[in-house]
Amino acid sequence: MHAVRPTRVDALLGVAVFCLVAVAVVGDAGPGGRSVAGYVIAFAFAVGFGALLLAARTWPVPVLLVTAVGIVVYYVLDLPPIGLAAPIAAALYVAAERGRALWALGVAGSLLASSVSVRLAEGDDAAIVLGLDLGSEVALMLAVIALGDAVRSRRALRAELARQAEVAEEERRREAARQVDAERVRIARELHDTLGHTMSVVTLQAAVGEEALTDGKPAEARAALDAIGAAGAGAMTELRATLGTLRRDTGAPEPAAGLDRLPALVDGVRSSGLPVELRISGDPSAVPAVVGTTAYRVVQEALTNVLRHAGAECATVTVDTSGGWLLVEVVDDGRGTPGGRVAVEPGHGLHGMRERVALLGGDVQVGGAGGGGFRVRARLPVSRTTA
Repeated sequence: MHAVRPTRVDALLGVAVFCLVAVAVVGDAGPGGRSVAGYVIAFAFAVGFGALLLAARTWPVPVLLVTAVGIVVYYVLDLPPIGLAAPIAAALYVAAERGRALWALGVAGSLLASSVSVRLAEGDDAAIVLGLDLGSEVALMLAVIALGDAVRSRRALRAELARQAEVAEEERRREAARQVDAERVRIARELHDTLGHTMSVVTLQAAVGEEALTDGKPAEARAALDAIGAAGAGAMTELRATLGTLRRDTGAPEPAAGLDRLPALVDGVRSSGLPVELRISGDPSAVPAVVGTTAYRVVQEALTNVLRHAGAECATVTVDTSGGWLLVEVVDDGRGTPGGRVAVEPGHGLHGMRERVALLGGDVQVGGAGGGGFRVRARLPVSRTTA
């Protein structure tokens, strides 16, 4: 057990024990009493009982046992009577307060049993020994033991509550950090989808415009510039909607892109020189907004990858809203996957696409299409969408 410095309470208990024993000794003094040496020894015991309490917090059981032995020796020396509870009550309290209540009960019971046996053997009145004296001693000893154990339990409860509060606070901090990370990933995904598609369109249209100017075709160059301007305007609209989530002082948020904006998205890709066929079946208006937004982002990322990597001559976008699922498929006739593999290593775009779809309980399949080309196929639940 680690040494614990005596507290002010320990010092006060020591002084109280000394005073109680000293008062009992002084009360026995009088004509025809014991010798002066006997009273000196009694006062020395009083000092010793009080001083022992300064070490009781570090060694509660040894101090308790030494005090009990000291009481026995005190009475063997036939010194002035001081009772049992007065010299040992404080030691019982400290032992119980330090978690040694069973030791305290055992020592108290042993002292009481020894005292009763000796007094009855000496011929004391049984009614007095077993009545008022024993009752008062038992009550006092049990009271101090119960008090010490209650203090220990209360201190342990406070410590446990403090620990639980610290754990809860740490969990709140972790949850806040998780929410911040999740929001950072969501915003990064939105920016990637928006800017990635727009930059692909701008890059292709810039190449078309440069070629038109070289060939002396100003009308085609102007059309390419118009397409660049339209792509930039669309990107700014989506960026305002995305960045608006970071501000508290914005007005009404921009509506999120959904299935209703697929025709405009496809037209923008067509203006980049890639023929795209859009097929929509079912009732798009019945699709929840969050599902429609996710489907839009899947198509946007898939067409961006077609423009960047596929070298395709055409692409087909199919959207089927019938049944309890929204099916989205984007197929091109480009280079496909190396070696005809049916799966590819996802980049940031495909990874973000899968994250979006997985959040709603859907799945994404990417890989080579039959007869060449590349296919992206996503399936999203409509009737049991999770927020």
